[in-house]
Amino acid sequence: MYSEKVMDHFANPRNTGVIENASGEGTVGNPTCGDLMTIYIDVNNDDIIEDIKFKTFGCGAAIATSSMITEMAIGMKVDDALKISRNDVADELDGLPPIKMHCSNLAADALTAAIENYRKKQVNEKA
Repeated sequence: MYSEKVMDHFANPRNTGVIENASGEGTVGNPTCGDLMTIYIDVNNDDIIEDIKFKTFGCGAAIATSSMITEMAIGMKVDDALKISRNDVADELDGLPPIKMHCSNLAADALTAAIENYRKKQVNEKA
């Protein structure tokens, strides 16, 4: 049912935890399945995500997609990280069962929310 990559990222999730005073933070959830995901990003002066962490309450696929998107986004410019699609996450995990595709949606949405939060903070600091 799940690929080896999904099982590896579920059993050995990368980048778990919280970044205190993060540059950006995004939380999303799916009330249907109960998954809840928060992504924290730390962005340097060159607009590059230099650290990223996540906390996820949910199924194995939700944990695996959270882990994978952090691996994909670290080291990227914020604008490039925004382009990571829901399908990109699933493809990097060698696929997800159709019933679990909503989990990759959450991961991409949480990253987008964290970046939007970062950008809002930047605007407020300049004001």
